[in-house]
Amino acid sequence: MKFQLCIIVPIFNEEANIWRVRDELVKYFKKAKVPTKALLVNDGSTDRSLDYIKQVCKDHEALDYISFKTNCGLSAAIKAGFDYTTTPLVGYIDADLQTTPEDFNLLLTEMGDYDLITGLRAERKDSGIKNLSSIIANKIRRSFTNDGMDDTGCPLKIIKTDVAQSIPFFSGLHRFLPAMVLLQNGRIKQVPVRHFERMAGDAKFGLRNRLIGPLIDCFVYSWMKKRYIKYQVNDKSL
Repeated sequence: MKFQLCIIVPIFNEEANIWRVRDELVKYFKKAKVPTKALLVNDGSTDRSLDYIKQVCKDHEALDYISFKTNCGLSAAIKAGFDYTTTPLVGYIDADLQTTPEDFNLLLTEMGDYDLITGLRAERKDSGIKNLSSIIANKIRRSFTNDGMDDTGCPLKIIKTDVAQSIPFFSGLHRFLPAMVLLQNGRIKQVPVRHFERMAGDAKFGLRNRLIGPLIDCFVYSWMKKRYIKYQVNDKSL
């Protein structure tokens, strides 16, 4: 089978969710609008996540994995997923499954000529503090990027792979993927998706890394934007 979409699933200490991730992905593969596979990226988990990942990948041909030696962070896991993807489209979803793989079909329907489609969690099922911190962080980010996106932290995205692989990464960049696509003169769009409560495992982000970290990353983005190199070749002999 020639796959068209590869879904990246970053995983750090999610042993309680691995089998559910497998079940939801396999269920989605049967109804996906395009032939789809998944790449599980173990981000140096210290629990039994890697053992479970190896088991689920062994049992299904559309599931693969890569594993980091040590924990490198969400942005590194996403970048590694992009680097190891060979399909025309690459998606991303969190292992907590607060979004559902089924909604990738909503994003695929809108893909068209867009370079990135990101989900918008219209009715979030998080705590009040978590929601408030995300709202503040998104407002701060928009003031720096002018990307027009309301929820770049939504863990449900599809990007054209060649665009994704050309993005220069830094820690925290997962919050700036739409802005980085815009820097390449790409087209982006957000689509409302469903959101669910976390069923198992522990959240990896608290108030500090939802506000302070993103603010620091905004200054990094601003520095990069001023120095970002863009060029177009209009003739060649190669």
